[in-house]
Amino acid sequence: MIKLSYSTFGLTNLDFLDAINVVNEAGYAGIELSFHRDQFNPFEITEDYLATIKKYLESVRVKAACVATASHFFTPSRPHEPSLMSPDLAGRKRRIDLVKRGIHVARKLGVSLVTFGSGFIRDEHIITPSVNPRELLIDSIRQCLRAIRDDEDITLLIEPEPGMFIETVEQGIDLINEVNSPRFKLHLDLCHMFCSEHNYVAALAQAASYTRYLHISDAQEGYNLKIVKMTENLILDLDFASYLIYFPENADYLLVDRNHPIYFFDEKPTREQQHRIDSILNQACIEQALVYVDYNGLYAGLTPFDDEIFTYLISVPGLSFDVLERAKPIAAYLRGVKTANGKPLVEKMIANTLTGIVHFHEIPGEGTLDFAASFNALTENGFSGYGSVELYHHVASWKKALTDSYRHLSQYV
Repeated sequence: MIKLSYSTFGLTNLDFLDAINVVNEAGYAGIELSFHRDQFNPFEITEDYLATIKKYLESVRVKAACVATASHFFTPSRPHEPSLMSPDLAGRKRRIDLVKRGIHVARKLGVSLVTFGSGFIRDEHIITPSVNPRELLIDSIRQCLRAIRDDEDITLLIEPEPGMFIETVEQGIDLINEVNSPRFKLHLDLCHMFCSEHNYVAALAQAASYTRYLHISDAQEGYNLKIVKMTENLILDLDFASYLIYFPENADYLLVDRNHPIYFFDEKPTREQQHRIDSILNQACIEQALVYVDYNGLYAGLTPFDDEIFTYLISVPGLSFDVLERAKPIAAYLRGVKTANGKPLVEKMIANTLTGIVHFHEIPGEGTLDFAASFNALTENGFSGYGSVELYHHVASWKKALTDSYRHLSQYV
């Protein structure tokens, strides 16, 4: 059986106790308690405040489903960092400490689940190939597990996420089997599954027995765009995605797209650079004429696409944040500049996923995810537990998100 829950990560402009109250009044069975810098900060929570929360939870119908340790907790511009597999031990210890604080909160409030993500392969992993990120991740998880007492009913959960080191169900199950602890299981996000599994319903069925908790949101197809660093052996598959190639020697970018090839430059390319560009486009069988755009003329201020682009860029692994930040005005240009027919170059939201589905949490019912088939695949294969609606992209419209989600999902559970 799936019991509907709602994450406080979508209610961060409310007082924390008020957030619990609105979820209770909306009819949900559970509530996810998510760490947040400004609302439920584990470095500011006192024992007295935890006692107040526990007493309040005992007075309402809604039950605490899970403690989420907030991948976005530390530096706002660099969510998910540092991670449990950061090469820097100090960084890893910061994330380990955050998960341990989640265990402490769960212990005090009588919550049995604590969740986190693996993190991404970043440029610091690329430049230190002697460091094995999987070994670092496993060691960090085992350190977190040691914080759970033998007599406690607390399970740690890892959430696969688009672009992360642990991205797919198969990777998650392999990690669980290697860690080999009854206190370490899967947390699945239906939006993430839609993004990362070519048959997400079958993958849900496969993962059901390993899964203790769900995140729920909708999603839709987008414009799949991969940002990659230029190498001599670069392979492009335009049936899978378009590519924004970064040239380290001059920090220019080449968009390899069947309909809109564009070179974004600081200075006009040299003859040698032009030859490389032509070679790439020829190998990709690009027939459209290349357009040249002066990078310095791109608008770099606020746009209506900032939330979408931010979510997209932080999911791109293996590149420095400076390379990704420099790509931001390019993404805004693709989404905002109008063509001769009055439409933008890229009409759909930008995705960086294995399926082309956009990792942008939509209100259930406003995307194309099949909730009936998803829930059936889980329950028919042994899953029973909470499924929390996580809509951090809809904080400003939380009332609509809260009520519309319950109205749409309650027909399936």
